[in-house]
Amino acid sequence: MRVSITKAPAQLAELVRRAEAGEDVALTRHGHAAVRLVLVRTVPSVKDRRILLEALRESGAAKVSAGVSAARSQDFLYGEETGLPCRKFSDAINSI
Repeated sequence: MRVSITKAPAQLAELVRRAEAGEDVALTRHGHAAVRLVLVRTVPSVKDRRILLEALRESGAAKVSAGVSAARSQDFLYGEETGLPCRKFSDAINSI
């Protein structure tokens, strides 16, 4: 919706309602858009953010499953007999 700046004061309440509803409201000067009315999004309170973060933590913790230990994740890079690094990557892959 485009409204002239000179006509906007008489319609301000209606223009604000439309902007709150998500409609694009532009105020024009000499036929060109000068400003736009937009909805200001509220920032959640600290209490609400804490509740949300706790819910996210709980849902994340519920999805965790036991997997392979990261402590031994690079063992394939070392020879079983010597414990030294494999000379070639192909040797490391073949030892798996």
